[in-house]
Amino acid sequence: MASLGASFVQIKFDDIHFYENCGGGSFGSVYRACWISQDKEVAVKKLLKIEKEAEILSVLSHRNIIQFYGAILEAPNYGIVTEYASGGSLYEYLSSDASKEISMRQIMTWATEMAKGMHYLHAEAPVKVIHRDLKSRNVVMTADKVLKICDFGASKFHSHTTHMSLVGTFPWMAPEVIQSLPVSETCDTYSYGVVLWEMLTREIPFKGLEGLQVAWLVVEKNERLTIPSSCPASFANLMRKCWETEPMKRPLFKEILSILEAMCNDSQLSDQCNSFLQNKAEWRREIEATLDRLKKLERDLSSKEQELKERERRLKMWEKKLIEQSNTPLFAPLATKISSESYFETKMEESKSSELSCEIRGCCNGELGALALQAVMKGFEDVFSLDAPSVPVLHSDMQVSMQATQNSSKTCSMREGHKISMAAFSWSDDSDSD
Repeated sequence: MASLGASFVQIKFDDIHFYENCGGGSFGSVYRACWISQDKEVAVKKLLKIEKEAEILSVLSHRNIIQFYGAILEAPNYGIVTEYASGGSLYEYLSSDASKEISMRQIMTWATEMAKGMHYLHAEAPVKVIHRDLKSRNVVMTADKVLKICDFGASKFHSHTTHMSLVGTFPWMAPEVIQSLPVSETCDTYSYGVVLWEMLTREIPFKGLEGLQVAWLVVEKNERLTIPSSCPASFANLMRKCWETEPMKRPLFKEILSILEAMCNDSQLSDQCNSFLQNKAEWRREIEATLDRLKKLERDLSSKEQELKERERRLKMWEKKLIEQSNTPLFAPLATKISSESYFETKMEESKSSELSCEIRGCCNGELGALALQAVMKGFEDVFSLDAPSVPVLHSDMQVSMQATQNSSKTCSMREGHKISMAAFSWSDDSDSD
């Protein structure tokens, strides 16, 4: 702890007078407070311990980055002390009635301020910093409405970013962050696009969906927030670039600043944007329709998972029953051994239709072989609707095919594993059986 304290001001806990709790950060609660000896209003984030955030903040200095004053290092009263932004978070503002009057000029100003702050972190700061948790709650507003990026609890110096743990908030997180893959600075570009969407729509990203549902939709289904059809093309194009799945295809903030500058010089954009903002009722239905579709998609997946789990349970019961029947008088002369290595595994695969088929091959003559095969087929009837032969099996080496077909646009169950080898017959999932 002493080595950390050498790089920034250590503030005494008794020198801080706490007021109300004004929110939560990545790893602690944030309070409005007074730094008594300096007669200064500050924000204090209480922590269980001081780690990298103080070290990161101590080397940063930019108009659009929250100003760091020092840290409290007296166990157990650890804390980060920064300037207090009396305007609250951008998220709070966009959720308020005041945001109904937001103009295109204000959006462009704030979009530029955030981009400048992020460009500083990535390209101009003494060390390159990836924020990893950029969202509207972590962008605060001063009394004169200047935006400042805050909460660096999830941030890392670039030299420490070969592999990332899962941090952040799902609706704002890039696919590679959700998957805990190695990241670059463009994971912040993705998050920036979501904040830009928030300012334009004044809506909550993926409202009504749980975090893990959002993660599945973004990563597995490549879903993104709905850009209303009437959104000005330049804003729509910028957001789509920010949300590219491939990180290398997303723009750096230097490029974003150039795009924003060109947008500011577009004489037609102001009228287009203001018209868009004033007609929220018209395009909000598009966003709600997409949310309804995504919720149904997630519900259908959950329902299909339950169906497959139930099918697997019934298959396992049948396999157990089959093994038990192998000891009965009917099966004793036929099934002398079931391989101890036999097993099956179920997995889910996306498909428009699926088939589960098996083939039973008789290898005995006479009625005994016939009865054995029919007993096996009977065991399947509780699990699947089978296309079984209508005539008794009376011949040796006769093949009996049974097939269960399920039409589905979502998922199917695939059974994989070793064959169950028996003296009288064999059951195989292999499609190329003779």
